[in-house]
Amino acid sequence: MKALVVYESMFGNTRQVAEAAAAALTAAGEDVTLTDVGNAPTDLSDVDLLVVGGPTHAFGMTRASTRADAVKQGAPAAAAETGIREWLDLLVAPERTVRCATFDTRVRPPRVPGSAARAADRRLRHLGLLVVAPAISFWVGGTTGPLRDGELERVREWAAGLVSTAPVPRAVSGPGSARA
Repeated sequence: MKALVVYESMFGNTRQVAEAAAAALTAAGEDVTLTDVGNAPTDLSDVDLLVVGGPTHAFGMTRASTRADAVKQGAPAAAAETGIREWLDLLVAPERTVRCATFDTRVRPPRVPGSAARAADRRLRHLGLLVVAPAISFWVGGTTGPLRDGELERVREWAAGLVSTAPVPRAVSGPGSARA
């Protein structure tokens, strides 16, 4: 299986998560390409598994304004150029089944609402990709990090599980449906 891990990172925490995920997929025997969102391809024709991750800013995926704020807080200027949000807008819907999973990095505590991973998950579903795991958050100790203790081990376990998971069914809402 050919896997593509695409990440957006302001302070290096999300990059660390993406690197750990790519290493776990490689250890499981997958052919993995790891890339920053600014260099990510928009054609998924040769990808079997897409893993997408970014930081949660202002309750969701970053925007130009939140990336500019991160630069003011010490993130490299290059981090402000392209985000997961813009890259997803450029993705071409694949003509074949592509499995996917999303993650984000978030500050804990306090726990705030919103998730870049859930927002990316919705966009990928809309493009017709098959989600194979629920969107997941990995925790950082503050705006600039570092990752909380034990998070890289959680990443490795999660990523290794992506190799054998079945697609996650789309949530159903309406009369008689259960809500999570």
